[in-house]
Amino acid sequence: MTPPSAVLTSTTAPAEVSDAVRLDPEPDAFGVRPAGDGVDVLVHAPHADAVELCLFDGLEGDGQPELNERRVRLHRSRLGRWAGHVPGVRPGQAYGLRVHGPWEPGRGLLHNANKVLLDPYARATTRALELAPEVFAHPVDSSLRPIEGLDRPDHRDSARHVPLAVVTDDLSAGVKVEHPRTPWSRTVVYEAHLRGLTMQLPGVPEHLRGTYAGLAHPATVAHLLGLGVTAVELLPIHAKADEPALTRRGATNYWGYNTLSYFAPEPSYATEAARAEGPHAVLAEVKGMVQLLHEAGLEVILDVVYNHTCEGGTDGPMLSWRGLDNAGYYLHDGPTHARYLDVTGCGNSLDFRSRAVVRMALDSLRYWSQTIGVDGFRFDLAVTLGRDGRHFDPDHPFLVALACDPDLAGLKLIAEPWDIGPHGWRTGQFPSPLAEWNDKFRDTVRTFWIADAAAAVHGGTGHDLRDLATRLSGSADLFAHLPAPDGRGPGASINYVTAHDGFTLADLVSYDVKHNEANGEGNHDGSDHNLSWNHGVEGSTDDPEVLAHRRRTMRNILGTLVLASGTPMLTAGDEFGRTQHGNNNAYCRNDAGVWVDWELEPWQDELLATTSHLLALRREHAALRPGRFHTPDPRDPHPVLAWYDEHGATMTAQRWHDPHRRVLQMYRSGHDPQSGSWGPDALLVINGAANPVRVTLTSAAAEQFTLVWDSAQEQPGDPRGESATDAGRTVEVPELSMRLYLST
Repeated sequence: MTPPSAVLTSTTAPAEVSDAVRLDPEPDAFGVRPAGDGVDVLVHAPHADAVELCLFDGLEGDGQPELNERRVRLHRSRLGRWAGHVPGVRPGQAYGLRVHGPWEPGRGLLHNANKVLLDPYARATTRALELAPEVFAHPVDSSLRPIEGLDRPDHRDSARHVPLAVVTDDLSAGVKVEHPRTPWSRTVVYEAHLRGLTMQLPGVPEHLRGTYAGLAHPATVAHLLGLGVTAVELLPIHAKADEPALTRRGATNYWGYNTLSYFAPEPSYATEAARAEGPHAVLAEVKGMVQLLHEAGLEVILDVVYNHTCEGGTDGPMLSWRGLDNAGYYLHDGPTHARYLDVTGCGNSLDFRSRAVVRMALDSLRYWSQTIGVDGFRFDLAVTLGRDGRHFDPDHPFLVALACDPDLAGLKLIAEPWDIGPHGWRTGQFPSPLAEWNDKFRDTVRTFWIADAAAAVHGGTGHDLRDLATRLSGSADLFAHLPAPDGRGPGASINYVTAHDGFTLADLVSYDVKHNEANGEGNHDGSDHNLSWNHGVEGSTDDPEVLAHRRRTMRNILGTLVLASGTPMLTAGDEFGRTQHGNNNAYCRNDAGVWVDWELEPWQDELLATTSHLLALRREHAALRPGRFHTPDPRDPHPVLAWYDEHGATMTAQRWHDPHRRVLQMYRSGHDPQSGSWGPDALLVINGAANPVRVTLTSAAAEQFTLVWDSAQEQPGDPRGESATDAGRTVEVPELSMRLYLST
């Protein structure tokens, strides 16, 4: 029977057409998988009239007048699936899908058999996307804008312009992944762009820079281990594509939050040798990177973007999901499926009410953790993943599945707890076992050390100390509930002050406003709410006083980040004051202006030493990384967590609410009730005032303290050279600084 959409004839050479072998039972795994003398195929396309597997050969011949394409018709199966066995197909075969069916935009049906679609379950891809008019399912002009809306389909063939999938071997055969399983209480996350981290790193050979292999090179590993981090959180490494708006102005999506495939790695991050050898070598390089980092004791966490795809809005290209089941994969506004409900700001949002979407995301997570070996995932715009249409549900089936799946629940799962949809800010509302990026920690630390400090220097007042204390003690207001009595614990709070999105640490103390002109968007992109302070001069300066104040503020922020309860996350390069010259949205830059610069000035070496020292203190002393929230017990003569003012007196309600008070002492016991072990107690002294303050060290429990770190010092001293200080003694703490004491 001729499918109704056969009028959408292809403009490539006539293709040989045959039928797949019918399978009973059908395959259980989606995609194209080696099986026996060929491959088994399973595709989700519930509204299609016909689905063809398209096998391509001769891809490298740019001068070829025609593509060599063979089409194999799949058989309609149950639950909207199409299946079949195709003999003679071997690993390395390039393929795509063509889907015949109705073109009814008002019902959300956008089938167009002239467009070759990427298999959503493809493990590898070949060729980069060429954003030409042919890849759009509707007619567009040379600037890729719709000519006549979406009312009629485009008849040009896209085969020459789109990425194709590649059949791969089963990489999991005979391989057991050994995850480091670092406890949350000892975890320190290092967020990095795989390319930007190593493009200029001395010691990494030129041919490995910016690659998967470069990340696992001994020079990179040595820095990570020397710094003291335990996990690398990589910006997306799923295969990606550029947005038409970027293509029009000659830019590229550097960050990679525009996913083309949830299974295939981004091939441009592989070495030239691996790319030349083919997709199998690219996969091997990715897997080898993970294994080498594991051997060094480092975990690998992937930033994953299951909230939207690279197909953009309804006027975007047709590359995969849109041509398979536009009405089912994407979240629509209203019952007719005529327009998208965009809660991501990226043109489309995947609909997690759809079983196909939930299944795809879970299958992707299992593949990357079990076959590739990664140790966790950070879910971009995670509220979208828990939406029932317009509403977020913490008991959403996808979130429940993460908690119940024995292969996923034990991984490090981190939510970015917001999107831009209705009621999209959900910090603290995700269920176990997810941790969350704590934006309240970020804003509180910036407010105290930057915005309020600027106000204090200019004779004004800021905020009281309550929010700072809450963040220092692990954000119990957010993470000490669901379920009772201890909630998810302090480790669920991913404490951060900077991330890839926003100012770097050095820029946070050097710029009052963003400087994104190089992005080509008229400086309109990026956030205007930065809570930053240039300390008197915008941008670079030679003023020694301004520079000294900036360095101290950076040390204060790093000290607060590392010494607060929770899981600290550093952004790559912040450990030594990397700059992006005021650009707080460098998503479309791919040059030395955003790559980590490893040519360090003396002050940067000192800041790096400070960061490493702080992380070593956290690693060595249990008092600095409590695994549970503290419940006060009046019967306990030795406090586990207590707060004091500059006189060593217990903080009162009046003192907590006084915005003029800028001095606080936080005391933590070194007793670990879970193991029964004892270690040194910790006393953190914070002076947020613009003048030196005489502080009487509390005598509540310990009798003597040793100063192990002082943010007023440019570099950490040797704590063994410090003399003990009696509790109850008064010391002068410099303005806008903090100190850490340990009991002797």
